[in-house]
Amino acid sequence: MSAVNDERVARIRAELGRVIDPELHRPLTELDMVGRVEAPDDGPARVEIRLTIVGCPRARDIEADARAAIERAVGDAPYELEIGVMSREQRQRLTERLRGSRRREHPFGADSLTRIIAVTSGKGGVGKSTVTVNLAAAMAAEGLRVGVVDADVFGFSVPGLLGMPEGAQPTQVGELMLPPEAHGVQAVSIGMFLRSPDEIVAWRGPMLHRTLEQFLRDVYFGDLDVLLLDLPPGTGDVAISLGQLLPHGEVLVVTTPQPAAADVAWRSGAVARKTGQRVIGVVETLSPAAGPDGSVLDLFGSGGGEEVARRFEVPLLAQVPISSALRADGDAGTPVVLAHPEDPAAVALRDAARALARRPRGLAGRPLGLSIDD
Repeated sequence: MSAVNDERVARIRAELGRVIDPELHRPLTELDMVGRVEAPDDGPARVEIRLTIVGCPRARDIEADARAAIERAVGDAPYELEIGVMSREQRQRLTERLRGSRRREHPFGADSLTRIIAVTSGKGGVGKSTVTVNLAAAMAAEGLRVGVVDADVFGFSVPGLLGMPEGAQPTQVGELMLPPEAHGVQAVSIGMFLRSPDEIVAWRGPMLHRTLEQFLRDVYFGDLDVLLLDLPPGTGDVAISLGQLLPHGEVLVVTTPQPAAADVAWRSGAVARKTGQRVIGVVETLSPAAGPDGSVLDLFGSGGGEEVARRFEVPLLAQVPISSALRADGDAGTPVVLAHPEDPAAVALRDAARALARRPRGLAGRPLGLSIDD
């Protein structure tokens, strides 16, 4: 029997411990995705990698990263890599470990370190989803772990604004769903579960509540710094459900400069306050834009964002000017903060994202897990 080189086995496992699963965002060794590792003195090293599911969409990436790790450990020595799949029991143990003790609860409760920011507006068509996606992309570009829940069930648009391919769906691992990612942002939307792009969603309140609850409970985002929720416009069922499911969440109000639109936007924030959530800021879209000749284009008037911010006694975080780049990049599926960072709209949205990121969630109301020894 060949002698086993324990030192080489340890080096291989250590290098594989640096390989991060691109969907679960944890090391392969921590996820028990590394199986048998053998390194005999008189033969090639043999390594087994277990994927979570058959047809894993990131299998090639995992294999490439695993090979690079093994080669760092063994140098020019030969090795054999076997790619397999977890058994049902192994996959169940993995999902139980990821979910923890909260099988029937979502992980964003009062003790969560993830900031919850719901983006709301009084009217549709004011650019709320565009604001949500660009804030998410800007935060991710700054190194934050960011997720987005497209809670606008009837008017979902987040996957398209992020440039996710048609048909993109979460990966099912046991009872968990791993959301697809684009531009460093993980996102889930009801549009990912429809049978065709032409299918119409026409649901009543209880169904909307269950869908939002399932997104929060069964979609595994991992350890997020920020979770943004793109709410439907107005003060309907989803806004009320969000207040019940995430009463500690924060709310960002989006409005246009038009006084009539601003008044309706104020109502959407006021509903959030009634459910115990806190309005933290206002973003004004379609704001006046400077023309190349120095003139100002103010198709939608001015002052609406300032008025809403004044009534809530919160900062006006951004005035996003009318921008053709913002519109075109949204249609192309690339956030303007990434595609045209110098555009005035991109600058305003990036500044708003940084302002939000500088406001860490406080410890008030959260258990710290401390105990006092006698």
